Amino acid sequence: MAILIIVVLVVFLLLAFFRSSIWGWLIALAIFVPLIAYESRITDEALKAVCIVLGVFLAVLGIPALRRLLVSGFILGVFRKILPQVSQTEQEALDAGTVGWEGELFSGNPHWKKMLALPKTGLSDREQAFLDNEVEQLCAMLDDWDITHTRQDLSPEAWQFIKDKGFFGMIIPKEYGGLEFSAQAQSAVITKIASRSGTAAVTVMVPNSLGPAELLLHYGTQEQKDKYLRGLASGKEIPCFALTGPFAGSDAGAIPDRGTVCYGDYNGHKNVLGVCLTWEKRYITLAPVATLLGLAFKLYDPQNLLGAEVSRGITLALIPTDTPGVEVGRRHFPLNSAFLNGPTTGAEVFIPMDYIIGGTMRIGHGWRMLMECLAAGRSISLPASATGGAKMAARTSGAYGRVRKQFHVPVGKFEGVEEALTRIGGHLYVMDAARTMTAQAVDMGGKPSVISAIVKYHCTERGRIVINDAMDVHGGKGICLGPDNYLARAYQQTPIGITVEGANILTRSLIIFGQGAVRSHPYVLKEIHAANDQDNKRAVREFDAALFGHISFSLSNAVRSLVYGLTGGHIIGVPTEQPTKRYYQALTRYSAAFAFAADVSMLVLGGGLKRREKLSARLGDVLSQMYLCSAVLKRFEDDGRPKEDLPLLHWGMQDGLYRIQVALDGVLQNFPSRIAALVLRAMIFPLGQRRRPPTDHVGHQVASLLLKPGAVRDRLTAGMFISRDEKDAIGALEAALASTLACEPLQAELEKAHKAGKLKAHDELQQIAEARGLGLVDAEQALQLQRDYALRRKVIMVDDFAAEELQAGK
Repeated sequence: MAILIIVVLVVFLLLAFFRSSIWGWLIALAIFVPLIAYESRITDEALKAVCIVLGVFLAVLGIPALRRLLVSGFILGVFRKILPQVSQTEQEALDAGTVGWEGELFSGNPHWKKMLALPKTGLSDREQAFLDNEVEQLCAMLDDWDITHTRQDLSPEAWQFIKDKGFFGMIIPKEYGGLEFSAQAQSAVITKIASRSGTAAVTVMVPNSLGPAELLLHYGTQEQKDKYLRGLASGKEIPCFALTGPFAGSDAGAIPDRGTVCYGDYNGHKNVLGVCLTWEKRYITLAPVATLLGLAFKLYDPQNLLGAEVSRGITLALIPTDTPGVEVGRRHFPLNSAFLNGPTTGAEVFIPMDYIIGGTMRIGHGWRMLMECLAAGRSISLPASATGGAKMAARTSGAYGRVRKQFHVPVGKFEGVEEALTRIGGHLYVMDAARTMTAQAVDMGGKPSVISAIVKYHCTERGRIVINDAMDVHGGKGICLGPDNYLARAYQQTPIGITVEGANILTRSLIIFGQGAVRSHPYVLKEIHAANDQDNKRAVREFDAALFGHISFSLSNAVRSLVYGLTGGHIIGVPTEQPTKRYYQALTRYSAAFAFAADVSMLVLGGGLKRREKLSARLGDVLSQMYLCSAVLKRFEDDGRPKEDLPLLHWGMQDGLYRIQVALDGVLQNFPSRIAALVLRAMIFPLGQRRRPPTDHVGHQVASLLLKPGAVRDRLTAGMFISRDEKDAIGALEAALASTLACEPLQAELEKAHKAGKLKAHDELQQIAEARGLGLVDAEQALQLQRDYALRRKVIMVDDFAAEELQAGK
């Protein structure tokens, strides 16, 4: 009897592990229940009763029509009652976009070969040439101190160059005069510009992100495309898009701006069918100089001029800013950044119907249009700008840490500074991996709504960590503003990226898991669609398929979580060998654990999970870290598995896996049902929590890579702008690093001579002259040491000003 029970348990575990269909379970029940009853030596009458009950049970579940009638239909009715109310804007956000790699991570069993088979990221020859020439020229023109302190704007020459070279038309097809660049190329352009000037990066990225051009390309009428796209591509037209207002920020669906369908006068014509608009918007980038205003508003038709429906929903329009009643021009001043940003208002502004993007057929579709375009834009612009800033911070911090010495030791070799350098290098490696992998997904036709939220949040948050650490490494050099300070404006402006296009706090607590749990889960969205289907027969049929698929899915992940936890994931088959094999196995284990925890959370909390923002945020952290770790592995493979990059790989993976463990533990510690929490902990961490953060040894290896020139440092900061002009602050720092390493043997000899009493001078330049006179160095070496001193001094010195220079307007 005991052997039979063990066999039964093993069979059922295998059925769950390999995600058997309902028929596998029913067949197993049909075989084992009578056997167990027989072996239990029960009476014939009892055995007969067991068989009858089993037969009824098997019939109910095994005959689809009967199962739908008696089981699935009943559960569907209950599900409809407990399903939380979803607003129209929430539903459109859920329906927008596509599911990419996050769907695999939600599956509990990611297909790693599928990820590794994705083509390696890269630019076309034309795109690379633009990056090497036009973008390089633009970066060389940019003086960020002049932009942010003197002008509070780009120079006229920079503005004209941006327009003439087509920077505003990267997303616009060639047939309309645009560059028609890939998402990867757009990302590379923004990354490089952001490493030089945040103001210029924002100015270039906004017209190529969520805005008129993107909306026209996807939804505009042919007449609208012909009318506006060429002007947008050439820079003749400057676009902006107005969504946020004083009373509708993150809750953009609550916009009070309204338009009323009516007849009015337009361009000398009477009784033109159009819309009378009133709005108040703020935080609108490029609004002060825009010639075309994209506007989101709620449309109403009280006179039923378009049909019987009065409330028509969120609608988008494209309005020339010289239209009577449109107010633009005033500026906000976001954290000393000089990109043009300001409010726009309008009162009773009449526009004809052909100003509505997509024409009358797109009335009421505005929110979905925005969500689909936001998914693509948010995947590219903000991750790229954050990564560009992080590349600059990493390269300069490593160089400064090697050049700057205290107690005769480079400051970068002090363990406290080394910790900061480690975080800088490790976070940058992860950010850049996520940036490129996500841009690639867009190029493959994806509109990754969930992934875009992940990379926007984590690239900007990690960018904040990087710039904070960079400021600490630079010390006083970082806090004194001036032409030679390359960090401070990036430090000041970091909160901007964290705030815009979905504030990070809400992105983490509401969007990543809240949207991902529905959008990326293999069954939840199908169940919701079935519950909302008005055709009850079809609804029951589809709900039945989704429900029993979901049950099998959950059982499988529960068993996988336990088995992988007990075995440490060693039994998981993955497509690579060391040094990455164990990382793939760990991610597969956590994928199963995450899917199981997500299902239990939705089962126990139901609609209440939507209000458990902290719990949702932690589950979102697990999903996010799995995606970031996937990107790190993909990057390592695409780079050719370079042995020299292993410290960065190990730090990124160990940090990410540890964060997953911490997030899951946070879910379990705070789970409202303690019984469910105990079950989850037993299944997910059967042997306890074994993960640890990266060791000091790995951190030392990462920091060391930043402190010296080399292929790894170049790969890590590839794509940033590096000036070779020694008059430029970063150009001087690059020269100083090379000079420091070249001159250290000579400096060691001078130090030795000084200690021996051969050199009497204490001033470094005087020591060099004295050493030259004594024949300790030759003329060329003396010049080399003098140049090294001058470079180090330029790098270390900070700017100072006369009092009148700092007065407003000077």
